Amino acid sequence: MSKPINIKDNPQEQALFQRRSVAAGILVLIALLSLLARYFVLQIRDYDLYRTLSENNRVHLEPLPPPRGIIYDRNGVILADNQPTYTLNLRRDRDEDLNATLNRLQRLLNLSDSDVARVREKAQTLHRFEDLPVKMRLSDTDIARISEEKYLLPGVHISVELARHYPYGAMFSHVLGYVSRISASEQDKLDPDLYAGTLLIGKSGLEKYYEALLHGRPGYQHIETNAHGRLIRVLERTPPVRGDDLTLHLDYELQKIAYDALGAHRGAVVAIDPQTGGVLAFVSTPGFDPNPFVSGIPYKLYQALRDDPDQPLYNRALQGVYPAGSTIKPIEGLGAAELGVIDWNWKIQDPGYYHLPGDSHIFHDWKKGGHGVVDLFLAIEQSCDTFFYQVGARLGIDRFHDWMTQFSFGRRTGIDLVNEKTGILPSTAWKRKVLHQPWYPGEMLSVAIGQGYFTVTPLQLALATAMVANGGKILRPHLLRTASGAIAYDPGNHPIGQIAVHDIKNWQGVRAAMAAVVSGPHGTATSIGRTLKGYTIAGKTGTAQVRGLNGQKYNAAETPERLRDHAWFVAYAPVEQARIAVAVLVENGQHGGSAAAPIARAMFDYWLLGIRPAPVPPASPPPAEGH
Repeated sequence: MSKPINIKDNPQEQALFQRRSVAAGILVLIALLSLLARYFVLQIRDYDLYRTLSENNRVHLEPLPPPRGIIYDRNGVILADNQPTYTLNLRRDRDEDLNATLNRLQRLLNLSDSDVARVREKAQTLHRFEDLPVKMRLSDTDIARISEEKYLLPGVHISVELARHYPYGAMFSHVLGYVSRISASEQDKLDPDLYAGTLLIGKSGLEKYYEALLHGRPGYQHIETNAHGRLIRVLERTPPVRGDDLTLHLDYELQKIAYDALGAHRGAVVAIDPQTGGVLAFVSTPGFDPNPFVSGIPYKLYQALRDDPDQPLYNRALQGVYPAGSTIKPIEGLGAAELGVIDWNWKIQDPGYYHLPGDSHIFHDWKKGGHGVVDLFLAIEQSCDTFFYQVGARLGIDRFHDWMTQFSFGRRTGIDLVNEKTGILPSTAWKRKVLHQPWYPGEMLSVAIGQGYFTVTPLQLALATAMVANGGKILRPHLLRTASGAIAYDPGNHPIGQIAVHDIKNWQGVRAAMAAVVSGPHGTATSIGRTLKGYTIAGKTGTAQVRGLNGQKYNAAETPERLRDHAWFVAYAPVEQARIAVAVLVENGQHGGSAAAPIARAMFDYWLLGIRPAPVPPASPPPAEGH
């Protein structure tokens, strides 16, 4: 049986074809209309928006950070400059996976977790099209590793930046301070236009105090790039304005002499021009190398500095608060004479101790058996405690407070540094406010010899000594000598007032007594006066107790090194017309005449005679010596 033959149904097929054609045409029409609509949106309605976005893909506005101003000493020696360095940056608008890129960079560059966390934190403060700094001061090895895997690191590029450099490291660390990366909290407070493209900001010292002068103003450049973000050409450039250069009163040679003389000792040295208040040397030891802070100090290195028992990050000259010891006796005696409490003919018989009437507590002199008959001149020359116990009892704490305030004790000196400590200048009002207790007469006797509640900084003592030397001209110590910018700025290199002088003979008498400390027959610093030639020195030694003795005799041999007395020496020279005033502190040095005075002598020899000595380590103290 044969199969049936299908007869072709042309009308039906034609109808099916027509329906399919219509459907296809409708789809094509819809697609065409959609395309036209989208074209309308892109080319007509949102033309301006997309034209700008397209242009931004090709042309970018990049900030140009300004070079930081250079810092010089008074003779043009560069103390802080800028050096070119390679920096690794990341553009997040060209990187689809920031986490993956950072993980790869961490492996390539041996970044710590804290380094990566800092980069992530910084990313929160920047726009996606701004360079995100990942690592500064790339080594040749770092650059080679990045180059090998550049194809796997979209948005990563290396730029040449200027980074801060401190050529003398620890020697100027506490006075210059350092710059470091801008933190997220700092970024929120900064002017985004003024700090565009800037990675570093002053964190301490002069770098922080004069940030506004040193920073400068950023520039900008319009650059054309290809689809891969590579530079084609610079279309327009506005150069940045460099920060002001600063010239300081500091003298490199004088600073080096003081720094070398302190050596491995913990201590501080401040030298001031008694006529202008210019700070000639400002040393705190031990110091630290500020250079690692610039690019982001590794945590282990920072931890080592932070936990070091010698506290290298601690600015002893500015923030160290110590008992003044006998260094304040000339100023106290001057005040007693000026206020009419005593005169130069007033004498006492010193048996080696003193006690207040009606009080059984005995206050001992440093010299067993006493100094015999003593007036104000001999009391300063020999550092007689018993004499000043009685002066303090007559003067009283409030008159003492008011007099010493004029010499900047108990308050900030106004130096152009940040975080200055004030020390404590006690009074009845101070004790009532702070300790909620009355003032007791016996407490004044400790204060009268620079102990008890009374504490000072090395900077305050140097300034007070300068004001004794210049006859009571009130100074504001200042590091800045001149700035290169056009902005009018008064660095304050001049007296700002005058302590009332009731009798010039009182000032002359105190200066003569301080000269006898160094050159007199019974002076406590004659060790530096015996070979003195070409100029004269007026000074005062001091010993500051680290802990109370509770009536026990001090025995250095049985006292742990860090609990031994601090050694002070304050001085100025020449006596006739002072050109330099110095305060030297040697922590746990015990005796000012042997530990601190030789440092001042080396500084005076250079400043007045031009002698550049070999480092002068503090000598071992003799068995017994005045304060």
